[in-house]
Amino acid sequence: MIVVINGESVSLPAQIVSVSDLLKHYELHEKVVVVEINGEILTGTEHQITRLSDKDRIEIVHFVGGG
Repeated sequence: MIVVINGESVSLPAQIVSVSDLLKHYELHEKVVVVEINGEILTGTEHQITRLSDKDRIEIVHFVGGG
């Protein structure tokens, strides 16, 4: 499946079917993130149930501490 993540076209392995799988793949599942799929912001509880589709446009923002 080909999706666009943060403006970059990415080919995902077949085992990635949900937003939760995607976050685990990029090792972001334990971080505070905001995920937007095709212009719609998801809540954290929606990560498990939201399935990805070919050509989805995904934006992932994670927060970095510092000062």
